[in-house]
Amino acid sequence: MILHGTSRINQWGHLEIGGCDTVYLAEKYGTPLIVYDEALIRERCRSFIQVLERAGVRYHVAYACKAFCTLAIVQLIDEEGLGLDVVSGGELYTALHAGFPPERIHFHGNNKSKEELEMAVDANIGAVVVDNFHEIDLLESILTFKRKRMNVLLRITPGIHASTHRYIQTGQEDSKFGFDLASGQVEMALDRVLSSQKFHFMGIHMHLGSQIFGEEGFIAAIDKIIQFIEKNESILPINVLNLGGGFGIRYVSEDDPKPLETVLGETVLHVKRSFASRKWPLPELWFEPGRSIVGEAGTTLYRVGSLKRVPGIRNYLAVDGGMSDNLRPALYQAKYEAMLANRANEKNEEEYAVAGKLCESGDILILNARLPHAHSGDLLAVSSTGAYGYSMANNYNRMPRPAVLFVKEGREKLVVRRERYEDLLLNELPLNDSLQQFVHSKE
Repeated sequence: MILHGTSRINQWGHLEIGGCDTVYLAEKYGTPLIVYDEALIRERCRSFIQVLERAGVRYHVAYACKAFCTLAIVQLIDEEGLGLDVVSGGELYTALHAGFPPERIHFHGNNKSKEELEMAVDANIGAVVVDNFHEIDLLESILTFKRKRMNVLLRITPGIHASTHRYIQTGQEDSKFGFDLASGQVEMALDRVLSSQKFHFMGIHMHLGSQIFGEEGFIAAIDKIIQFIEKNESILPINVLNLGGGFGIRYVSEDDPKPLETVLGETVLHVKRSFASRKWPLPELWFEPGRSIVGEAGTTLYRVGSLKRVPGIRNYLAVDGGMSDNLRPALYQAKYEAMLANRANEKNEEEYAVAGKLCESGDILILNARLPHAHSGDLLAVSSTGAYGYSMANNYNRMPRPAVLFVKEGREKLVVRRERYEDLLLNELPLNDSLQQFVHSKE
């Protein structure tokens, strides 16, 4: 298993993260347990700032909180001076409740509701990324009623196929997101926005997808945007060019993403050269990293339960979580690596399929995990689970969602309590009074 950030093997042969022994953490807080390396999250935030500062451009980095959205991470992002990219009313509510400055928030989404847009307008957030013609009309009517004006960016689909799983591609023409560049939709949307007194057009937004290892896709998309601007130079100067996120991380040893300094640096350099060669003023460059901020910082701890050997076929190792706390392997065949956190120095001698406990044959977290000879009660650590793990967690099979810890310099901070069985019933109403009496008698 790849050791990221402050992770190391301590003198007892245990996996340690942020100076905290994971065996101790699992015993104290139970499993499944998601442990975040706070120092690594902060380091990743600062790495984006450092690259852009060296590039000498005006910039804005907004954490894409769909990757992991809680009060604690929102407050950490605020402390690091980044902005916030939200995609739902729930994420916006969390951000506002955490005290995040609304002017540093912008709102994405392909089907924002009237209630969500009203929340955004009432909070005076920094900008709305407009995704379709319906949204233009809806947002304009809300702004008219409330006698307000809103900063907007137009999300375009540049027609670029990013080299990633098709479920997490978003920049191709056949996408539910944004205005299609090839068909002329962007020009129509631009005319619509510029003709309204309720919008302040800030610029253009695009997002290619997720888990992108190189700069080539970004550069190809920038060229498409440049061609569009050349045909519509009347919109110059563009105040903002938002190039989205999608920067890849290492999940398994064979993953080989280029360093952020290369991908981000080459992307920014291409923008600078493209605008300078045409004598256009350089816009402020926006980026929306999510996975690359929190992905490698998260490790999920599981307790090993049953083991099953199918002679000549496969060994199964079952853990006390699964697709209820990490849906990615079942959703789009995501790959992970693991170790026995309580026996981290021992030699990997066997291969196991790490199975979750959910009632689905597809609930396999890792198909071919190399581990020491495992026993029931061992502690399994799965690395790089910090993005789209807890944020996609669910209650399938009535599984309570896991607890979440931040660790740093030998101290742990519980930032999400483990759900209890009672929590699963909070929003439910009984069919008859006799059940209600039964529930009350149990309480």
